[in-house]
This record gives sequence, C-alpha cells and structure tokens, in this order.
Amino acid sequence: MHGDRVDVILAQWARERPDLDASPIGVVGRISRAARRLERELEPVFRAHGLDASGFDVLVTLRRNGPPYLLSASAVADATMVARSSTTSRIDRLEESGLVERVPDEDDGRGVGVRLTPAGLALIDRAMAAHVANEARLLAQLPPGAAERLAGDLRSLLAGLEGPPPGG
Repeated sequence: MHGDRVDVILAQWARERPDLDASPIGVVGRISRAARRLERELEPVFRAHGLDASGFDVLVTLRRNGPPYLLSASAVADATMVARSSTTSRIDRLEESGLVERVPDEDDGRGVGVRLTPAGLALIDRAMAAHVANEARLLAQLPPGAAERLAGDLRSLLAGLEGPPPGG
C-alpha cells in the first residue's frame, strides 16, 4: 500500500511526540483532506450547469422530496444545514434565474414555500445525472466493496456526531 501525506504527518508526530497517540489524525485528517478535494472535483459539474454547490443543494433538496417539488423556506434551510439568512440569498439567486418560485404557504399565511419551476426541474435532473456520474468516477479507484464499507463506517461516525436523522 502506498503512503499519503497524512502518513508523513503521522510519522512526523511519532518522531516529535512519541508519547502522543496521533492515530486519530489518520482518520480525521484523511476525511478532512478528502472532503476538500471532493468539493473541488464536484464544482466543475455544478458550473457546467450554471450552478454553484449551494444552488445545486437547494434544487436537489426540492427535487428529491418529490412532486409538487415544494418545501417551506425553513424546511429547505433545515435540509441544507445552513442558516436561514444564507438560504434566503440562495433562493433569491435561484428565483432570479427562473429555477424556483416563491409561493404562499397554504397552511401558514405568513410563511413562504419554495417550488421548482419546470426549468428548475429540467436543470436539476440533468445536473443530478452528471453529478452522480462524477461521484462514481471519483470512487472508481476504490477496490470492490470498499465504497459500501466506507459508507457504512461514515454512517456510524455521523450517527455518533449528529444523532439520529429527523423523523427516524
């Protein structure tokens, strides 16, 4: 097996502080490095569809919830795990582009819903297909079965960090 930059860091800590168990860096450091690298690899696909990661996130959140592709603005914020003020500016940009529309909330006259437009639905369907193909390309270098094992291990890690998902 080939070493990586994290192995170099671990070797340096073993030399400099042999009394310190730096082994968590082997996991956390690699997850952090991989996350940053993956984000850089995902961006070109978003850009090719006229989106950025945040716009993609809003559109895909609406799309995966199924027809009528409508959520409250607060539900979009919760699902995308960003501040409501940031979500508002994301929605503004997508609305200006004709990809979403704001609609009155039928259950709460003060609330606002966000719905995919036909153009938004068509765009996110194209972008999502390209996104999944890109992710498959990025994972293709893993040995058979490794992606499933990694997903399971990361699921366990996130469950411990975040707790159970809403509604489950």
